[in-house]
Amino acid sequence: MHMQPEADAGVRLDLWLWAARFYKTRALARQAIETGKVELGGQRAKPARSVRVGDALVVMRGEERFQLEVRALSTTRGPARIAQTLYLESDASMLARQQERQQRLAERAGFQPPDTRPDKRARRLIRALGDIDAI
Repeated sequence: MHMQPEADAGVRLDLWLWAARFYKTRALARQAIETGKVELGGQRAKPARSVRVGDALVVMRGEERFQLEVRALSTTRGPARIAQTLYLESDASMLARQQERQQRLAERAGFQPPDTRPDKRARRLIRALGDIDAI
């Protein structure tokens, strides 16, 4: 993995997010930046904005929110272990993500899908209920 030796030299934000493995492609990283899911220093940024060591980032990926500090710069995508050395996530951010994940799991725990397909009588009831919703 090619690491940039100079702290003054920056790397494009979309390239860094891709190299740090937050998004699978640079196009997805660019789209996330343009739709406001990435903040650099508390402000919306453009994909070509330079990222430097020490910058504060907030990255929204799906339902997860990461609060990061840039530790190293890279222009190539490598193994996940190396990509994790490019940033430091705050303890508060990790704790909040873990609590949100636990809450989502608890909310889904109440639904138990049936073991078998509905029989003829149950299908008729389902169709009848579907007609009520259409009104």
